[in-house]
Amino acid sequence: MKTFVIGDIHGGFKALKQCLKKSKLDYKVDKLIVLGDVADGWPDIPECFEELFKIKHLVYIRGNHDQWLKDFLKYGKQPDVWTLQGGMATREAYLFRRPELMKPHLEFLKKTKFYYKDDKNRVFVHGGIDLDKPIEENTKRYLCWDRALWDERHRSDVKRKSIQQYKEIYVGHTSIYKLSHFPANYGNIWFMDTGGGWEGVLSIMNIDTKEFWQSDIVSELYPEIRGRN
Repeated sequence: MKTFVIGDIHGGFKALKQCLKKSKLDYKVDKLIVLGDVADGWPDIPECFEELFKIKHLVYIRGNHDQWLKDFLKYGKQPDVWTLQGGMATREAYLFRRPELMKPHLEFLKKTKFYYKDDKNRVFVHGGIDLDKPIEENTKRYLCWDRALWDERHRSDVKRKSIQQYKEIYVGHTSIYKLSHFPANYGNIWFMDTGGGWEGVLSIMNIDTKEFWQSDIVSELYPEIRGRN
C-alpha cells in the first residue's frame, strides 16, 4: 500500500482525475488522504465526491468549505460568506444537476474527521493545529480554519527546528500558489494547497517518497467558468 495526500480540490473534477491518473494511485490498494474542501469553486463537486468514494482506503478530513456544504445539505443554510466564496457553484450543482446525491453526501460528511493521525505519528489537518494543546483538545473550528502554521514567523521557527510533537504535519486550506507552485516544505510541515481552487494547480503527493504530481492549471481546465474569482 502506498499512501498519498491531496490538497484542496474545490470542485475541480478534471484536475482530480489528472492527479489520480498521473500518480497511478491504485483505487483498491493504496490509501488517499484528502485534506478537505472538495466543495465550492469549480462546478463538479458531486462528481469529485463520487470519484473519491471509489477509493477503498479513503481518509477524508473535513474543511471549512465542507462544513458550509454540510450545513447547506442538512439545514438549507446559504450565508453570503459561503455563496460569495464558491458556494453558489456547489448549491447549483446539487439543486439543479445532482439532487439525488444530496442525502448520501450529507451522510458521508457527517462521518468525516477533523484530523487524522497515522501509526507513524504523521498528522493531517485542513486548517491548523494549536501546538500548545494535544491535538485531541483542539476545537473543530481551529482545526478547520486556523492559519497560524503558515505565519511567516512560525515558518521561520519551524525551518530551524521541526515541531517535536509529530513526525510530520500535512496542511491544506491556505492557498500558497502565489508564493510556490509546488507543495511547500518547512521543517516537518508540508503545505499542500497549491491553488487548485483559484488560478493554481491541484497537487497529490506520495508521503513516503515525497514524489508529487500536479494537474494542469485548473482555471484552464474550466475556461468558461468563473470559479471563485
